[in-house]
Amino acid sequence: MFETRTSTVPITKEMVKGAYRKVKANHGAAGVDKESLEAFEEDLLSNLYVLWNRLSSGSYFPKPLRSVSIPKSNGKRRTLGIPTVGDRIAQQVIKSYLEPRLEARFHNNSFGYRPLKSAHQAVEAVQENVRQYAWVLDLDIKSFFDEVDHELLMKALDRHVEEKWVKMYIRRWLETPVQQSDGTLIQKDGKGTPQGGVISPLLANLFLHYVLDMWITKHYPMVAFVRYADDVIIHCQSEEEAKQLLVAIRARLAECRLSLNEEKTKMVYCQDYRRVKKKNVGKKFDFLGFTFKPCSVASKKGGCRMFLGYGCAISQSAQTRITQEWAKLNWHRRSTLSIQEIANQVNPQMRGIIRYYGKFKLWELQRLMLHFEFRLVKWVLNKYRKFKNSQTMAYQWIKELKQSYPTMFYYWTVFKHV
Repeated sequence: MFETRTSTVPITKEMVKGAYRKVKANHGAAGVDKESLEAFEEDLLSNLYVLWNRLSSGSYFPKPLRSVSIPKSNGKRRTLGIPTVGDRIAQQVIKSYLEPRLEARFHNNSFGYRPLKSAHQAVEAVQENVRQYAWVLDLDIKSFFDEVDHELLMKALDRHVEEKWVKMYIRRWLETPVQQSDGTLIQKDGKGTPQGGVISPLLANLFLHYVLDMWITKHYPMVAFVRYADDVIIHCQSEEEAKQLLVAIRARLAECRLSLNEEKTKMVYCQDYRRVKKKNVGKKFDFLGFTFKPCSVASKKGGCRMFLGYGCAISQSAQTRITQEWAKLNWHRRSTLSIQEIANQVNPQMRGIIRYYGKFKLWELQRLMLHFEFRLVKWVLNKYRKFKNSQTMAYQWIKELKQSYPTMFYYWTVFKHV
């Protein structure tokens, strides 16, 4: 069924198969056609053949994106545009084709959604920079993914892509309308690359590569910066330098049809033992779920000597989001569950939380684990009436369980004394 054929677009069947395997590995929700990945796979060869046929002949057109609203850490909501399974595979084909070419051009200080780059590397880079630079500009670009200008993006793409068929498909994806839950179609109006699309992060990185990365490198080589998608931290030596750069960035973004969210953008002084104390200035900022702030650090020379350092730990907003997610699971009220069933349910998430947020200052997670254990106590009291609502007896029961089954909960293996 996947026979060789002459095509006007050099997309091969192997490219489509490889894209499908990557989409399958990333899972994802159904699009407007309500077809899940599992349903797509019921007639896999036929579906991939049809997609390849259309892509390679230039007759492929994407379906509308499904609008999905998800909560943000600040209590507001973010709108995603979810493509169909077939459209995700098509986008992955072009992404895989373009990514090596663009990756060779991207700046080393760009970390978001890139091969061999990670959020931890971005946080480590910021940690290193705050030791050398006293001031930080914490930039928040207003509604970035909704405001990316299509013409400017295509202009950036022209610098690296000669193939008309690649730009044709990218233009079609950029112009794809978003379908609301009531069926209403929202047109793009020349801007926006919705979060949820496979190729959107690559296009966003290309856009910001020219809007900020290369612009900062050319005009302000004396500063350092770290960018993770549209989260940008810029490090300056002095307050005056930071103020001047902030004015210049506002002008640069306006030139590129973007703007700052002034309420979230801020200038921060990274005070530690080496720097003069300052009043009435911000001294902490959040980045990728971590809060950077002044903190007590033990001297490497040993003893009980402490000094004021500047480092990071899990942010309060991240902790709040995690505890709210635990509360929504509501398992502490489900007395029919066994303790092993609870462990099976929470361990994958717990492992991810500890491996991500425990990368820096693992001990800072102990309070979060104590919150979880208190919720476990509630389950014990609901499950076993013999404890007569005695938290002391419930904690003792859990303590004895830890001794008998020390690996039942993942966090028990990490925090021995919680």
